[in-house]
Amino acid sequence: MAKQILIIEDSPTVRSMVKEMVEEERYEVVPADSGEEGLKKAIEEEPDLILLDISLPGIDGFDVLHRLRREPGTKSIPVIMLTSKGESGHIFRAMELKANDYIIKPFQAEELLNLIKKYI
Repeated sequence: MAKQILIIEDSPTVRSMVKEMVEEERYEVVPADSGEEGLKKAIEEEPDLILLDISLPGIDGFDVLHRLRREPGTKSIPVIMLTSKGESGHIFRAMELKANDYIIKPFQAEELLNLIKKYI
């Protein structure tokens, strides 16, 4: 069975690009375009990895991450923040909330795929 990756990203362009990239590597993709939808799918699906944007409609990525870490079924799922927010304060906050890694857009496909392989 293919490893499952949840992509929580509100940009259809980025979501589609990342989806195509990871599907080429034989991962199954579950897309979500908001924090609420992503949180719901994470709890229902319990994916092997979550790619999480910070800037999302509704609840932001930090809040999603905080909630994921409190849920028994999702607290140990690796989360890679996938965001255009490169400021050190954002990176520190993500690490404080127990993100596993942080990648800044724009990124190289190889960079993202290497991070994914590091965790699943």
